[in-house]
Amino acid sequence: MTIDKKRFGMAVPGVALLMAAPVMAQDAAPAAVVVAELSTTTEVAAETPAADLVPDKGDTGFMMVATVLVLLMILPGLQLFYGGLTRSKNMLSTITQIGAATCFAMLIWVIYGYTMAFGPDASEGLKPFISNFDKMFLAGITPDSVAATFTDGVVIPEYVFVAFQMTFAAITVSLVLGAVVERIKFSAVMAFTLVWLTLVYFPIAHMVWAAGGLFFEMGALDFAGGTVVHINAGVSALVAAIILGKRIGYQKDSMAPHSLTLTLVGTGLLWVGWFGFNAGSALEANGSAALAMINTFVATAAAALTWMLTERALGHKPSALGLASGIIAGLVAVTPAAGNSGPFGALVLGAVAAIVCYLFVAVVKPKLGYDDSLDAFGIHGVGGIVGAIGTGIVYAPSLGGPGGDDFDIGAQLVTQVLAVGTTIVWAAVGTAIAIYVAKALTGLRVAPEIEREGLDIGEHGERAYND
Repeated sequence: MTIDKKRFGMAVPGVALLMAAPVMAQDAAPAAVVVAELSTTTEVAAETPAADLVPDKGDTGFMMVATVLVLLMILPGLQLFYGGLTRSKNMLSTITQIGAATCFAMLIWVIYGYTMAFGPDASEGLKPFISNFDKMFLAGITPDSVAATFTDGVVIPEYVFVAFQMTFAAITVSLVLGAVVERIKFSAVMAFTLVWLTLVYFPIAHMVWAAGGLFFEMGALDFAGGTVVHINAGVSALVAAIILGKRIGYQKDSMAPHSLTLTLVGTGLLWVGWFGFNAGSALEANGSAALAMINTFVATAAAALTWMLTERALGHKPSALGLASGIIAGLVAVTPAAGNSGPFGALVLGAVAAIVCYLFVAVVKPKLGYDDSLDAFGIHGVGGIVGAIGTGIVYAPSLGGPGGDDFDIGAQLVTQVLAVGTTIVWAAVGTAIAIYVAKALTGLRVAPEIEREGLDIGEHGERAYND
């Protein structure tokens, strides 16, 4: 089996569902990763014994660092970013929910999440949506198992790939919680995490990043998770917030962030960690990773300043919260385009995303009246949609992107829109099921008196701050 990289472009690292050694075409951009068993060979690498496939130390070290950087995004990056945006009485509750959901996601991932997303082929009817369960509990994976990068004969340990993708699952479910903090039960968070990962995240990760997956076969471009992470999390956050209902006193009482200082610290940690997220998705320390790196700088910087300029243009003072929000909007938008755009295209994409996200957060959300506590949908959902669709434009070589001479913007835009639309529907339906399952198992909301007192004391018996 060979992979037509010209067709798929720089798709985010996936795993071809084969128990085989690396198979990659040499004349085009990266497409998918092939998990390799050292006891086998392929048509492409038939003359190279699988036992001779030794992990590249440089790429392995690069991917280990990238994996740890993604963990830094969550603990403590996202904890501080979200925690600072809540009221002080819910600070510990927020960071505890994120920490516990992250730990639970890691365990679920190694038990059956990895095999659902990146295991061997399922039956033909299920193949576009999930893999089979042969690798439950990481069965068959050893320190000698390898996963291919995007260069023929270059591999990394499969455990490193497992861990890298594990951090993506953990941060995605944690992002969803930003919409429901300050009123959801801790037990409901844990039940939701289990069901949501199973019904929503693992299938979408497979569809986008695994050879044979629905979006992969469509040729959708998503370098580091615009659909899998951000649209998925953002849409899920909106659905969860609507079902859960508004916080007591919403749009009546002051619910201002209790510490923008902590939020800005968390923002900085998220930006630093995002280099692992984006550059690491190249799976090699190479030019593709370098392109993702520079794009993660310029798109984010453009979005941050554009958000503040938009505030000023609409009669407000440029704010610290605007700076933080713009940074996140830019990071979200550039995620699918990180290795799929030139730097100027990424800059424009970041600026456009900042304007659109600002309008959703400051104008659309108040008019519609839904209570997305920390704007998970307004930034991650909306920014992810802008980035995913925009990637179909900035990939064009005429705009500095890495697409081939035969790249068709119109056709790619149709593919991107179809992938985005399918992700929205899948995430919305799956999230509704997960929320109602959690409600049946544990109940969803804390009691009104606990919500008024604060979840720190009511749910955890602790305070973030002792006066």
